[in-house]
Amino acid sequence: MPTPIQALSFPLAVDAGLGRLRQEPDPNRYLEQLIRQVILTAPGERIHRPDFGAGLQRQVFALNSSAGAILAETSVYQALERWLGALIRVDKVEAAARDELLEIRITYIVRQRGDRRFLNVQVDL
Repeated sequence: MPTPIQALSFPLAVDAGLGRLRQEPDPNRYLEQLIRQVILTAPGERIHRPDFGAGLQRQVFALNSSAGAILAETSVYQALERWLGALIRVDKVEAAARDELLEIRITYIVRQRGDRRFLNVQVDL
């Protein structure tokens, strides 16, 4: 039987009952948290990994159009493949510009179990 993962939850928080950093026991939620970290972190934001992230937050300053959605799809796909490629295989990234929202739908396969998973993320522009 595989051992449960010992991973910190994101965003970081203290478990008041235990007096230590809260852990995330659910592997699916943990992967979703990792994906969100990658796509919402802007390159240059992490000092020791200046090229980490897809930088969707910088889309705030771009036009919310179909061209911007295509750019978001490409940057999200590339960032996930690069930074989480050992954990997941990205199947598809779809982006849609709707009013002041950029909607991202990610289809991925968890390498360890072969499960197909979906994650929807909305970025306010």
